[in-house]
Amino acid sequence: MLGAIIGDIVGSRFEFFNNKSKSFKFFENCYFTDDTVMTVAVAEALLSCQGDYTSLSAEAVRSMQKYGRLYPDVGYGSSFLSWLQSPNPGPYRSCGNGAAMRVSPCAYAAKNLKEAYELSNAVTCVTHNHPEGLKGAMATTAAIYLARRKHSISEIGDFIHRHFYKLNFTLDELRPTYDFDATCQGTVPQAIMAFLESTDFEDAIRNAVSIGGDSDTVAAITGSIAEAYYGIPSAIKEEALRHLDAPLRIAVAAFYERFER
Repeated sequence: MLGAIIGDIVGSRFEFFNNKSKSFKFFENCYFTDDTVMTVAVAEALLSCQGDYTSLSAEAVRSMQKYGRLYPDVGYGSSFLSWLQSPNPGPYRSCGNGAAMRVSPCAYAAKNLKEAYELSNAVTCVTHNHPEGLKGAMATTAAIYLARRKHSISEIGDFIHRHFYKLNFTLDELRPTYDFDATCQGTVPQAIMAFLESTDFEDAIRNAVSIGGDSDTVAAITGSIAEAYYGIPSAIKEEALRHLDAPLRIAVAAFYERFER
């Protein structure tokens, strides 16, 4: 979860000013965006269920609208912004990468891979009910779940390749031509590859930023997987938390107190 937030913060300044290089100052002129806010909203929805996830979709709607209205100016897309303000919000068949950037808490709450998919679908279908939106969220959740259970990088890559996306490219091949793409199918495989080619947590985030595109969201997805696999260096964790305000820090702490294991 915090890995997604760190990726979002570090990638924020590059979203519209891509840096096709791994060489940059990690925390400089950066800030949290909608990726962070909605990740926290999903985390709170899971906590609110107290282990009974039959009402998770309803809790996700409640929590996302709550946090979206608390933080209205952090970069939401126009369709999602309308959804946040709707008295009767319904899914709008989105395949946007917002489905994948916010889903990481589901992999922490799940007891097995089947439940991880169920939780992912429950928090995703309330907005992103397009098959590619659901797929992107599930692929991200699966990668995090497997990483948390000590599967190797090659095992995680093979699983995603067999069940979700053909990972038949390298970052060096991708970097020269990859451009802004806000869909799951144009973001999630690239973000997963940034993790697969990494050597540690920071390197994964640098990989994600270096390909360009929707940098904060690519890095958020990559960071969510990298955290599960490598952990987060304490200095990076502390600096990231300083970029959050008190309500967000409290929500992050509450989630880890319940689910980190």
